[in-house]
Amino acid sequence: MTVIAIMDLGSNSTRMTISDIKADGSYDVLKREQSMVRLSEGMGADRVLQSDAMERTIEVMVQFKETAKALKADIILPTATAAVRQAANQADFIKKLADVTGMQLRVLSGVEEAHYDYLAIVNTLPVKDVVIIDTGGGSVELVWVKDRQMMQAVSLPVGAVNLSESYLEQDLVTAASLFKAILAVERQFNNIPWLQSVRELPVVALGGSNRTFAKISRRERKMMDLPIHGYTLTREDVNDIFYRILGQDLAGRRGIPGLGKDRADIIVGGMLPLIMILQYISGIQVSFSQAGLREGLVFEYINQHNENTLIPPMPDNMTIDDDRQ
Repeated sequence: MTVIAIMDLGSNSTRMTISDIKADGSYDVLKREQSMVRLSEGMGADRVLQSDAMERTIEVMVQFKETAKALKADIILPTATAAVRQAANQADFIKKLADVTGMQLRVLSGVEEAHYDYLAIVNTLPVKDVVIIDTGGGSVELVWVKDRQMMQAVSLPVGAVNLSESYLEQDLVTAASLFKAILAVERQFNNIPWLQSVRELPVVALGGSNRTFAKISRRERKMMDLPIHGYTLTREDVNDIFYRILGQDLAGRRGIPGLGKDRADIIVGGMLPLIMILQYISGIQVSFSQAGLREGLVFEYINQHNENTLIPPMPDNMTIDDDRQ
């Protein structure tokens, strides 16, 4: 048995999953933790990580390491995605983190991040031909899956925090601001030739902003017993939820059941890429995933270090940030 702690240092939130990997290829999740550190807050056009944001993040990483050690983790894998990947002062942050925590941060490329998303999805959902979208704070990853194989992958700098800080008001979003954000996302999509080959494919969405669609829907339909992992909505369903959120000011968004209060100021920007990819490829439905980067890394470790084939967990055991009360 091997206990592995995987830390995912994102633009908006920092998360950790500690798993106990069994000899038969299965694993148990011992603990999950999450903190909304907003590492990319205030980076601006110069893409410079701000001191306060770095300090908040390093403080959380110290706590994560203490938790991992308390649970006797054999392996600790701290990884970083868009915020650190895009940062002009990336080297300074990596050194500060190493000096304080003793941990060496692995900065994933956008394609690597997309690859781990792909591993997570194909090993936990019954998919064949799909488009995967992972909307984070600082980037959006798109993956084309055909016959369960990854055909294409791309990372785009239009995450929830990027779009919100660059184009959208924190309070009531105006039509003019929304239009600018839509154009920014559309420009990115227009540069991806293979999107013309995935028309009408089903979509699988991951990331906290995307899972908010499912959380709101579950509450409204009084279907809280259904897991988020595999929960499916039509394009009309997600459009309806998005437009209702769009019509609320910040206080109104914070009062919506299923929408986390700490996400309310960036939720419009966070939901927009999924709304647009469904429109762009004429997608009919979207399923939501609780598995992502951290699960992909666990699956890779099992496949590389275990003689037995991976045995993924059941959907209802994949809860990461569930809101059942």
